[in-house]
Amino acid sequence: MTAGWRTLDARTLVLHCTWMGAPLGSLALTVLATGGRPGLRAWITLGAICAVFAVITAAGLVTWRRTRFRVTADSFELRTGLFTQSLRAIPLSRIRTVDVTANLVQRALGLAVLRAGTGGQGGRLALEALARPEAERLRAELLARAGARDADDPVLAVGDPRWLRYAPLTFWVFGGVFVAGGAVWRVLDGIGVEPWRIGFVRHAFQEFGNSALWITVPLALLAVTALGVVGAVVLYAENWWKYRLEWDGSSTLRVRRGLFTTRSVSIERARLRGVTLCEPLMLRHGGGASVRAVAGGLGNREENRKRSVVMPPAPRAEALRVCADLLGEGEVPTGALTPHPRAALRRRIVRGLLWYVLPPAAALAVLGWLLTPVLLYCAAGYVLLAAPVAYALARSAYRGLGHAVRGRHLVVRSGTFGRQTAVLDRRAVLAWTFTDNPFSRRAGVVTLTAAVAAGEESYRVRDMAAADAADFAESAAPGIVAEFLA
Repeated sequence: MTAGWRTLDARTLVLHCTWMGAPLGSLALTVLATGGRPGLRAWITLGAICAVFAVITAAGLVTWRRTRFRVTADSFELRTGLFTQSLRAIPLSRIRTVDVTANLVQRALGLAVLRAGTGGQGGRLALEALARPEAERLRAELLARAGARDADDPVLAVGDPRWLRYAPLTFWVFGGVFVAGGAVWRVLDGIGVEPWRIGFVRHAFQEFGNSALWITVPLALLAVTALGVVGAVVLYAENWWKYRLEWDGSSTLRVRRGLFTTRSVSIERARLRGVTLCEPLMLRHGGGASVRAVAGGLGNREENRKRSVVMPPAPRAEALRVCADLLGEGEVPTGALTPHPRAALRRRIVRGLLWYVLPPAAALAVLGWLLTPVLLYCAAGYVLLAAPVAYALARSAYRGLGHAVRGRHLVVRSGTFGRQTAVLDRRAVLAWTFTDNPFSRRAGVVTLTAAVAAGEESYRVRDMAAADAADFAESAAPGIVAEFLA
């Protein structure tokens, strides 16, 4: 191992200037919106940008000069600070993940960011902006302590451009358009531009209001859908271009992906506790699925959700094959799960009616009684339309319930809008929680939660028969509840 102190790449200083893109872009929008006659507020903004640029550039120079790192025989060390110096070290034997990422600007400069972590809270070091070859070499150097060796068939999956057809099969096709529109609106409002006074925006609203709504409303929905589909495809391509899932040796799983921002995430095989097959409603009906790894050492819950995705939306058969390869099984043990009692169906029907059908209908009925009888007919129409939909969704959610013990794995499935099938190593279950309430006790069901030090940390078997819960918990993870089964 190299014991000498090393520095970050000098091009790090250029990266400190990229923050100017957002304020300068806002200033340009202000100039365009005011017809090339910016006011006092714009000039003040420009002066503030120049002042902050000087401060940030000086701070970046100090950070670059005072940041050193080295790899010794036992640890990975990072030293920073000017007046107050800080030395952080991670034992090489405890490093579990080494990720290499690079956004569009970093790629243009030939740089990358390396993050090494132990999987625990605070056990994470980041080197901002190394030369890309240096980052890859350092990554291999750090992971070499795991004693990796070549696997017989290291490549598990490679991206296929045909998978882009699954990109629109998400709920963000609609929600993403409104989120993006709201973000643009806030930016314009923040720089003093009133969006509703921009010429083409005002004209569009006037035309929309003056036209026949039975024509303009469907056209507007069609336009939102088209924009959402395009945005979903572009986002999918940016996130998963050149996707590759492979064993980096026999002990590390590596996911590489990204078009503008390249990402490389490593997951230690010893910390892999299972997989989750994700099948949201629209993706499920389109024959697709995605895969998440249930693994420890991926950071907090938010970081885990980002870094645990090992396969994007793809054909379900391909997702099942990847799950089987990760589990080391010939096939994924998800078939013929134990069904849940009919009381679980009744509970879902009641919840759907009480939460999604009754409140809007009651609100329309009250407004109709106070204002106009037309709203009473709207309330009746809403009930006639929403009740069958709620019933169908409740049945779908009930059919999605299931649990089983298959060999060395515990299988749990639930959900309708975001159905997930978790296949967990039974040895990873640390504790069980039994949850009920007066209504569930009367129905004879209970929710059983398995605590796992990986992934989402808790996996629920929702509304299973209360009489079978304790025996199932004991058979899935022997010894935990044995003392309570007198």
